[in-house]
Amino acid sequence: MKTQKHNEGELKSLTVNIEKDVVESIERMTKHSGLSTDEIVVVALKRFRSSHSELEGRIPIAE
Repeated sequence: MKTQKHNEGELKSLTVNIEKDVVESIERMTKHSGLSTDEIVVVALKRFRSSHSELEGRIPIAE
C-alpha cells in the first residue's frame, strides 16, 4: 500500500462529521503507518467504492 500512489491529480476538499472513535483510529493509523490522514481516508473510500459500485449506479441493485 505504501508504494501505491493515491490522491494524485486534481484534488477537491470534503468535510464530513464522523464518529469520534473512527477519527481517533485514523489518527493512530497515521502515526503508526507514516501515511497521511488524506492517504488513509482515500484508500478506505476507494475500497468502499469498489465494493459498492451499485451505489454509483454502475450495476443494478438486486431486489
